[in-house]
Amino acid sequence: MIDKIDKILMSVQKPVQYTGGELGMVKKDAGSVDIRFAFCFPDNYEVGMSHLGMKILYHLLNERDDTYCERVFAPWPDMEQKMRENDIKLFSLETKTSVSDFDIVGFTLMYELCYSNVINMLDLAGIKIKSSERGEDEPFVCAGGACAYNPEPLADMIDFFIMGEGEEVLPEVMDAYSTWKKSGGKREKFLEAICEIEGIYVPAFYDVAYKEDGTIASFEPNRACAKKKIKKRIIRDFDNSYFPEQLVVPYGETVHDRVTLEIFRGCIRGCRFCQAGYVYRPVREKNAKKLVELAKKLVSQTGYEEISLCSLSTSDYTQLSELTEGLLDEICKKKVNLSLPSLRIDNFSLDLMEKVQTVRKSGITFAPEAGSQRLRDVIKKGVTEQDLLNSVSLIFNGGWTNVKLYFMIGLPTETSEDIMGIGALSSKVLDEYYKLPKEKRHGAARISVSASTFVPKPFTPFQWEAQDDIETIYEKQGIARSSIKSKQIKFSWHDAETSFLEGVFARGDRRLCDVLVAAHKNGCKFDGWNEYFDFEAWKKSFEECGVDATFYNQRKRSFDEILPWDHIDVGVTKAFLEKEARLAYEEKLTPNCREQCTNCGAACFKGGICVER
Repeated sequence: MIDKIDKILMSVQKPVQYTGGELGMVKKDAGSVDIRFAFCFPDNYEVGMSHLGMKILYHLLNERDDTYCERVFAPWPDMEQKMRENDIKLFSLETKTSVSDFDIVGFTLMYELCYSNVINMLDLAGIKIKSSERGEDEPFVCAGGACAYNPEPLADMIDFFIMGEGEEVLPEVMDAYSTWKKSGGKREKFLEAICEIEGIYVPAFYDVAYKEDGTIASFEPNRACAKKKIKKRIIRDFDNSYFPEQLVVPYGETVHDRVTLEIFRGCIRGCRFCQAGYVYRPVREKNAKKLVELAKKLVSQTGYEEISLCSLSTSDYTQLSELTEGLLDEICKKKVNLSLPSLRIDNFSLDLMEKVQTVRKSGITFAPEAGSQRLRDVIKKGVTEQDLLNSVSLIFNGGWTNVKLYFMIGLPTETSEDIMGIGALSSKVLDEYYKLPKEKRHGAARISVSASTFVPKPFTPFQWEAQDDIETIYEKQGIARSSIKSKQIKFSWHDAETSFLEGVFARGDRRLCDVLVAAHKNGCKFDGWNEYFDFEAWKKSFEECGVDATFYNQRKRSFDEILPWDHIDVGVTKAFLEKEARLAYEEKLTPNCREQCTNCGAACFKGGICVER
């Protein structure tokens, strides 16, 4: 296998993606372990090697003496073509072993547009695409990650899903697999055994019935071991949670080539469009002193020249000042830059930004999300126009000239006036720069405005909403473009067709499994990459399966409809989400978690900052 791989590497782009052997890569004797786990990322190496979850779970599993976890990425089409021509199956980086020879094949699902790559990787590995067709000698295929909270579009392909945080669940799954393997039991017995583990969902153990109108009539377990509700798992003591003290350092460049420090999980804000803000509740923090010590070790081990703090809202970290002071004391002398993404407009600190960007200044990003205050109240963004203008005034005074603004198009209740507000607000931001005396200006200001398309997601107050159709999005993008008057404001927008597909799979059910198989046969892969996305092939796939795609994304649901993900319990209750949805139409805000507990349900985990009532 290795010789065959070596022969084709010089004829493909960026062969370093397929070689392995990087600094920090775990090496084990594959013959001396009981469990071989293939951690599959359904995108290319450059994206996958930036993924924090993979870094954590890779080292966590490899600290077990009985387990060898190896990395697998989706090969670029040029590499895939060579592999198929030379009869080379999908392989791991560590040992170049065929993925079909592993015990467990695990996928992380970070975005819906990666689903076609999941199917393609299974096929390239020689593993049966549908779980019902796999034999006793084939690997178990599992999946987790953000998109796993609606597992149904992949229900026919995945043997079991992990709901919640993998560090909490995977060790128990490995223990159960070791016991089952020694017993010599049938494949089904392992799945029945792990059904007892909280957070494990086995789709084959549930039956779905549909009404004449296409909505779900019932969703029921079909055997005794299957739970009626699958509750997500979380790490309650996040301060003492596992984080590797070494990282794999890629030979080639990756999307985020730096040390990433996860400072907390969850979010106190509850923006009504944001799935992560609900499914990762409750908020759990890691101690600043521990993070500083970890950063020192990782910078020393990797040689990286940048540290990025990772969370949903960095400025909500209660020990941020202590953490940044501690990091700067250690890293400034080493010329290591500190990056603070996810800062909020309403608690922005120039003093903080000046401290963290002493090594080099980069652009500052803010996310107003909507062009009008009315619409920001609908989505519960909780920031005002004046908050934004105060913040950009501070950074312009501090010497920055580049500002990025993120907006969404297609939000519930949106009007043309709201969209025109994108250009108006962007112009006001630019005006703040020219309020400076000429001697304080550092060249021309550059304002980058980006507009993505709103996609309703499960477990948000907008999970019942209809998504705008493609033509409507085009019209709204045109309105937004026309609202931009200055050449110093650069406007970009997200492709409406990929957003359409994302919306279909975000709230889809099991009937989409056949569409994915058809799309694979029609050549769909790397749908998140413009150069490979083929919308015509997707339309053909839906037609071949007799599935109306608009049923999933352009239909408003009633509050009493059974949703494809209703059997998953993320802590936040459906009643709370409905209440927030109604308040959105009243344009009413609710307090964040630190201001007042609104009884969302996440307190049932008895962790984080939630308050039991």
